[in-house]
Amino acid sequence: MDDRVTTAFTSTPQMAAAVDDSALVRHMLAVEAALARASAAHGLVPAGAAEQIAAACTSVRPDHDELRRGVIGSATPVIALVGAVRAVLPPDVAAHVHRGATTQDVVDTAVVLALRDALSLLGAALADAASAAASLAARYRDTVLAGRTLLQQASPTTFGLKAAGWAVELHDAAGRIAAARDDRLSVQLGGAVGTLAALGPDALAIADGFADELGVRRSPLPWHTRRDRIIDVAAAVATGAAACEKVAVDVILLAQTEVGEVRERPIDGGGGSSTLPQKRNAAGSVGVRVAARRALDGAGALVAHPPHEHERAAGAWQLEWATLRDLLLAAHAAATRTACVLDSLEVDVERMAANLHATGGATLAESLSAVLGDVIGWGPAQEVVRQAVARAAASDRSLRDELLDHDAVRGAVSTTMIDEALDPERYLGMAGALVDRALAAVAPVDSEVTP
Repeated sequence: MDDRVTTAFTSTPQMAAAVDDSALVRHMLAVEAALARASAAHGLVPAGAAEQIAAACTSVRPDHDELRRGVIGSATPVIALVGAVRAVLPPDVAAHVHRGATTQDVVDTAVVLALRDALSLLGAALADAASAAASLAARYRDTVLAGRTLLQQASPTTFGLKAAGWAVELHDAAGRIAAARDDRLSVQLGGAVGTLAALGPDALAIADGFADELGVRRSPLPWHTRRDRIIDVAAAVATGAAACEKVAVDVILLAQTEVGEVRERPIDGGGGSSTLPQKRNAAGSVGVRVAARRALDGAGALVAHPPHEHERAAGAWQLEWATLRDLLLAAHAAATRTACVLDSLEVDVERMAANLHATGGATLAESLSAVLGDVIGWGPAQEVVRQAVARAAASDRSLRDELLDHDAVRGAVSTTMIDEALDPERYLGMAGALVDRALAAVAPVDSEVTP
């Protein structure tokens, strides 16, 4: 079966192109070219040879089957890759290819280059999702619905505030992605055991020039067996996936038949059932949740990978790239689908109002307690409201009537005070101001691909 079918939930073509084997090979060749040029700048490699090496790295097309055999035989694709570059160069120039580096230098730095592109894609997708959520927050700033705690109706809130929460979480996640891209990605160059010995007396200057050639930050030390940078990237990606899953879960619950407060607009005829023609499934949100779960599992796996031994890992390092690639693919799928879900979300304002009033005013119990508490004390007021709610639920009478007939209430407060306390629009606290504050905070996050 075509793997584009089986990975439809957990991948996107854009991210696949950024992190596939062809991208990694292209980046490894760029690393070899940058190393030659940086070495030439300090006389370790002849300038003419460096330019020939760089040209070869641009034009050579390594055989992926040969690279695969190299991975199986040597636990790294770099030996076969270097062989392919050397094969198209004169012997005296070929001798300078890969000079002073080790295989992990090449792979780690290539991974960093792939991550730079991948994190830019992911950050942009999260920013799009945040923008879509912010639009909902602005449009439905004052639309009242039942707030729910432990899946039960609690007190009134607004759909605008709910959407603002999505927007802020997605925006913050995009910011963490940008920070990880800008602050936690650095080149790797240390040589065999991290001493740069093979690069001679100008090794530090060569290492700095190598970073400059690639436009990537330098690290104070080679980080061959210190993988906190990778873990930090995984954690940032995980926060994005978690933000997407939060949206998906809320939408799935709000779209239940018995709730019906939002609906996903079908995309390309989607959302249907193979056997039940009446169903309109929240298929987009289901896809978001699947992808987000896959991403979060990947992030957890990276954190749980074994420590890297001494100066070079025997197996732990080799585990990383496949896990990291799957994590990025799934997270981007979650983010792009979240933006689609939010852009096309249909909001049923009337159903929100109907559901809010379905309990006969019980969602305003706290409001009633506050009004009565000013007159008879908070503790007694809560007990009176609790009794009235229970009696109303067990009879055909309204909560309002039960309260007004209660001995502790009759004559203590006016009918107008009770009616005002039962008005959900009067018990929204700072919801509107909080939405405004959230919208002011949600600004575009820099997610451009670094050249």
